[in-house]
Amino acid sequence: MSDLELSVMTKDTDRAKPLSGRWIWNAVLPAALVALLLGFAAFDHGVLSPANLLNIAQQTSYLALFAMAQTVVILTRGFDLALGPTVSMVSVGAALAMAGATATGHDTSVVLVAGLGAGFGLGIACGLFNGVVIALLGVNPFVATLGSYNIAIGIATTLSSGRPVQGVPKLFSQIFYGGSIFGVPAAIVITVAIGIALHLVLSCTVFGRSLYIIGTNPRAAAVAGLPVKRILVATYVLCSALAALGAIMMTARTGSGEPNLGGALSLQAIAGAVVGGTSLAGGRGGVGTAVLGALFITILSNGMNLTRIDGYVQMVVLGAIVIIGVLLDRLRLERSQ
Repeated sequence: MSDLELSVMTKDTDRAKPLSGRWIWNAVLPAALVALLLGFAAFDHGVLSPANLLNIAQQTSYLALFAMAQTVVILTRGFDLALGPTVSMVSVGAALAMAGATATGHDTSVVLVAGLGAGFGLGIACGLFNGVVIALLGVNPFVATLGSYNIAIGIATTLSSGRPVQGVPKLFSQIFYGGSIFGVPAAIVITVAIGIALHLVLSCTVFGRSLYIIGTNPRAAAVAGLPVKRILVATYVLCSALAALGAIMMTARTGSGEPNLGGALSLQAIAGAVVGGTSLAGGRGGVGTAVLGALFITILSNGMNLTRIDGYVQMVVLGAIVIIGVLLDRLRLERSQ
């Protein structure tokens, strides 16, 4: 399919969506963010302190990266339950590679390259596995990524023997965590750069527009001549590559390879994407929705921590937020039809 044909299909899809009331939906989340901040600030004035706001920005940078990764696959009516375990596996693999390179007497540059190569290599391999199983073998994304969820956890735990992997050089942490540009922390700079690049990919390239078309109508996309299977494989590889980058950034923050680093990131990333406005029905969402959703989840978690709400209660709240986000998405779809 030509770039012109893709552009026409995308414009036709956009014209089919009524503009009435859309600005109201777009204003709901920003208003909720302000209300959430002010609400928590009423209980603890430290919520609005410069130090805590910077902490929120840094925490959001990690979650936003993972929410963007989920958004890419959700656009095609899929999702990646294995994102969290992939983060753990990449963290352990990168730390082991750096520790091994250090032990064999290589200089710091080689150690860093070894860690980055191992981390991205494992992440891309996981994405390729998911993409092949889903696109070429026809396995449902839920089942496929649930299987790779357990595989990734098993690999991370086996490689690390269930313990943190030491040997991450200080330079690695300084570059990906301690560093800054014009006073802006490295994590925020990296996430902003990736967000801009991903936005351009989604809005200005054939590949990006294809994701929206596949998510809107997979059968029509195939009939129109799009290589749907190849695009889906590339989509899951991109998702896992973004997860690998986030894992490397978080490993730099902890200073070690952590087999439990992924934790509940799969659910948090999906929650961020869905709450931000990415539709589980596919074909609607983007970088902006992922960032707003991640900011909402981060402020919510930060506020609950400062007000000393029990961690198990926080899990209940996060699950409820996901359900509410899905219900709101369904309501938006019904109003647009």
